[in-house]
Amino acid sequence: MFKKSNKNQDRKAKHDRIRNTLSGSKEQPRLNVYRSTVHIYAQIIDDEQGKTLCSASSLDKELAGKLENKTKSEIAYEVGKLVGSRAKKLKIKKVVFDRGGYIYTGRVQKLAEGARSAGLEF
Repeated sequence: MFKKSNKNQDRKAKHDRIRNTLSGSKEQPRLNVYRSTVHIYAQIIDDEQGKTLCSASSLDKELAGKLENKTKSEIAYEVGKLVGSRAKKLKIKKVVFDRGGYIYTGRVQKLAEGARSAGLEF
């Protein structure tokens, strides 16, 4: 009998394996991505202190008017630009990209492109 795999459980296991080698510091914090079926979230985290420095999501009030009639990929791009601009205000230039166990395509890729367009380097 075949066991049906749980995709989210598999993703979490992959994320744990990635996190064993990937961490953020004060000089180069970690840009973490979480995507649900409807929304996308991004956080810039300093793992040494265990603090979130800034974050952005598709639920932010700043993006409320801009996101109407846009696709999920376009929304992810806007969230990437927003988290990038917030990081720039905190004088963060370089980050380590943590895709959260997701495949680097679609919304995750668009978020990364938006963050790069706002001035983040990774």
